[in-house]
Amino acid sequence: MATRRQFLGIAAGLGLLSAGLVTRAGTRQAFAVNLSNAEWHKRLTPAQYHILREAGTERPYSSPLNNEHRRGQFDCAGCGLPLFSSETKFESHTGWPSFWQPLPDAVEVSADASLGMLRTEVHCSRCGGHLGHVFEDGPKPTGLRYCMNGLSLTFTPKPA
Repeated sequence: MATRRQFLGIAAGLGLLSAGLVTRAGTRQAFAVNLSNAEWHKRLTPAQYHILREAGTERPYSSPLNNEHRRGQFDCAGCGLPLFSSETKFESHTGWPSFWQPLPDAVEVSADASLGMLRTEVHCSRCGGHLGHVFEDGPKPTGLRYCMNGLSLTFTPKPA
C-alpha cells in the first residue's frame, strides 16, 4: 500500500507529464534518431535493447564501466551521442557508473513512477534511449548523481 507521500509524489509527477513540462522518452517528442524496433534490434545487443528501449536495468556491479578511470567520454550506446565526460565521473558505491553532470544538451529527463515512487528518468536527447536515473545525493558542485546503466554507454578514451 502506498504512503500518502508516495501518492502525492506520483500525482505531482503525472501532473507534470500531462502538462508537458516533463516528457517520457518517445511519447511527446520526436528524436533526431528514430528507428523501428527491428532496426534497434539489429543495432543493439539483447541486453542493450532491454535497457535503452524498454527502460530496463542491469545488475549492480555488472558493468566494466564501473572501473573505467581513464580520461575520455561516455557516449550513448544507441546512437553515439557524447553524454558524459570522465571528468564528472565519481565512485558512488551504488553499483552503476555515476556522474555529477552530463555534457550540455546531451540528456533529457522525465518523470518515472514505475516502481510506485516518483523518480527522474534520464534519457539520451538524440535517440530517447533510457540511460538510468538522476538523484539529488551526488557530490558538489551539482549535488546530483546521474546513475547510469553501463550497457547504455560506450567509452572512448582520450589520447594522452
